[in-house]
Amino acid sequence: MESAVDDVVDVLRESFDLVYTGVGARCWLPSAQRWAAAVGRLLGPGGRLYLRDFHPILHALDDERDDQLLVVEHPYFETPEPNRWESTVSYTASKEAVAQPVTYEWNHGLGEVVQAVLDAGLRLIRLEEHREIESASFFAWMVPAGGGRRRLGTRPERLPLMFTLEAVKA
Repeated sequence: MESAVDDVVDVLRESFDLVYTGVGARCWLPSAQRWAAAVGRLLGPGGRLYLRDFHPILHALDDERDDQLLVVEHPYFETPEPNRWESTVSYTASKEAVAQPVTYEWNHGLGEVVQAVLDAGLRLIRLEEHREIESASFFAWMVPAGGGRRRLGTRPERLPLMFTLEAVKA
């Protein structure tokens, strides 16, 4: 079964104990408010949202630099129009060329995500920012941090790389 996020409640027509939004999913969503509203409608009473993703500041940085400078180049906050990216290689580990090299992504600031969750009637029970990332696709110059994770090589306290948010529906 497949559906646009705005239509998922009508397609599924049931409630759930858990909605999980995994790493790398938010950037494909045009609106944090619409996503959170759908989550709120999908959860039954006492249901939980678990969101783990790249920190929005990471998506705002210039990821093509190799000088290890952290330079904000792209929107941090949600914009009506998406960022347009063109690449013949996948962000996955695959070495094969992609069939469609153009993608469109939106960024959503951390405050926008949290407020959208609150506006959807959920109560925030955890918000944690992480200094490590579970992907090698951002900066090639990051160093191993154990367990398949990576971190900034110098002064990792400068920047959150991921975040975890948990919320519950009353």
